[in-house]
Amino acid sequence: MTFEEIKREATTEWEALEGDQIPVIRIGTATSDRAAGALDVVEAFEKELARLPVEAKIIQTGSVGFCNYEPLVIISKPDYPRICYQNITPEMVPRLVEGFLLEDDPCMEFALGTLEGGNGTPPYIPELPRSEHELRLLLRNCGFIDPENINHYIALGGYTALAKALDMAPHEIVEEIKRSGLRGRGGAGFPTGEKLESCLKARETPKYVICNADEGDPGAFMDRVVLESDPQAVLEGMIIIGYVLNSSQGYIYTRMEYPLAVERLKTAIEQAKNRGLLGEDILGKGFNFTIEVFQGAGAFICGESSALMYSIEGKRGFPRVRPPRSVEAGLWHKPTQLNNVKTLACIPVIIERGSEYFSNIGSPRSKGTAVFALAGKVENVGLVEVPMGATLEKVVYDIGGGIRDGKRFKGVQIGGPSGGCLPEAFLGTPIDFDSLTEAGAMMGSGGMIVMDEENCMVDAARFFLDFTQKESCGKCVMCRLGTKQMLSILEDIVGGQGKPEDIEQLISLGENIKTGSLCGLGRSAPNPVLTTVRYFQEEYEAHIQEKRCPALVCRDLIAYYIIPEKCYKGCEHCVLSCPSEAIVEHPKRFKVVDQSKCVKCGNCVEVCPPEYNAVIKISPISQVPTSTMPSSKDA
Repeated sequence: MTFEEIKREATTEWEALEGDQIPVIRIGTATSDRAAGALDVVEAFEKELARLPVEAKIIQTGSVGFCNYEPLVIISKPDYPRICYQNITPEMVPRLVEGFLLEDDPCMEFALGTLEGGNGTPPYIPELPRSEHELRLLLRNCGFIDPENINHYIALGGYTALAKALDMAPHEIVEEIKRSGLRGRGGAGFPTGEKLESCLKARETPKYVICNADEGDPGAFMDRVVLESDPQAVLEGMIIIGYVLNSSQGYIYTRMEYPLAVERLKTAIEQAKNRGLLGEDILGKGFNFTIEVFQGAGAFICGESSALMYSIEGKRGFPRVRPPRSVEAGLWHKPTQLNNVKTLACIPVIIERGSEYFSNIGSPRSKGTAVFALAGKVENVGLVEVPMGATLEKVVYDIGGGIRDGKRFKGVQIGGPSGGCLPEAFLGTPIDFDSLTEAGAMMGSGGMIVMDEENCMVDAARFFLDFTQKESCGKCVMCRLGTKQMLSILEDIVGGQGKPEDIEQLISLGENIKTGSLCGLGRSAPNPVLTTVRYFQEEYEAHIQEKRCPALVCRDLIAYYIIPEKCYKGCEHCVLSCPSEAIVEHPKRFKVVDQSKCVKCGNCVEVCPPEYNAVIKISPISQVPTSTMPSSKDA
């Protein structure tokens, strides 16, 4: 079957879906949607359609990435624009079916906006202010197509790049990728074309292609959404790379914690085989290439390329000394091309639309778009895709909607758990590989966590270092013991036991760990500490010299205090909610917190009626008035 025939069949199915007079209901059912209750919404629609005299098609899509609006439902009805509905619950479904599908009431009280584009162009919602700031290139199909129907992908231009590439010489494809300026999206930012050229020149055979989908950063889910929502884009990129290298075997290395991604990947692989786009004699060109999904056990270190390859070989995931590089001696000591999910998804775009199209997007040395998982104290959490060079301010405020509850922006941790924390002064920093590195952060795989005035930067550094220290493989002494010593110092500081020399000690240890570690985990693990010391040193000094946590976060440096004048004498809310029975009644009938029993849970603050607002947090503990300390008579 020729590609033209495959394309024609897929287009016919898609046009029948889009041009039919039957309404189409698209429901996002990726992992984040399911966590919000999307499968219950699917079931509710199925029940309503069976109960009422109305015909409609239900399509389960991936995720658009608007996590705060999920579950999302997109309804296409003839003579109406596509309408995107937000935060849909099963109870809202009868109203949508009866009001919109049976009648002509579009139920705008549930609507997020109208969805435009989608048929070969990136879908967007013009009513959302963020739409004008995003450029959805890698996420163009996410939340719009059925990820388990290859015809949807093909009808919207999928595999056109593969058909084109199979008529090109391998070196022509390499040059096209080099001209595009594509750099690896896994974090290091190495030029993809140069890496591919090195692997092509390697003499050893066979050669292997690996997709690194071992996304282990806390709060990061960019790769997972692409795999769950548009898996064929990643497969197409891998097949093109396989053709360049004359490779016959590819692996997608992902983690067991991604069951839906694995399920949809395996379905996509089978469908690609059935269409002659994968397997033997691809599109009749005599090229053979297969892809296998390999599930890791969730070790963060296996995101490092050499550790990942050892894991596939059945060995312990340890990084190795280089050279030789993986393009010369990788998997089973053979030349191996290893790329991130997003890097591979860029390849079809470059081949289909041309290197000039891709290189015209972004900044001078960082081309294309950047995809981030925006999390933390912002209004709009979820996935963001912007041209390289867009500023942090644009992402946090124009797309993220600013800081929740009107709080003040304090910092943004960018680049995963070993990225840097940047303060407000750096909001104008362009998001590209070089600018972020210069500021002390890094692009990383795409995690971005926003913090406000209620975040303690010392405790944040401790949290991220605790993660990387636990995930260290232990091979390098500096990483194994150095990060442990840094963590011990940070725990002393947040516990009120810090010493004046601790700051210099952290800087010295951090720099030594960066130079004395073998892989990227050790070389970047100190970043959160070094950048918070660099940009938020006054918080460290407050913890050490004044035994005070300015953000009122560190438990050993705060106390809960009940203001006698505000405490309503007949109220027992705080007493009943205290798990440690630390709140007792003073002889004058107001409540008192016994600091020796208080476990700093904060329940008393939560339950104190807002009209009284009698419970407050104080730091340092020495500020608690001794006149309101409980006596033996109070107990």
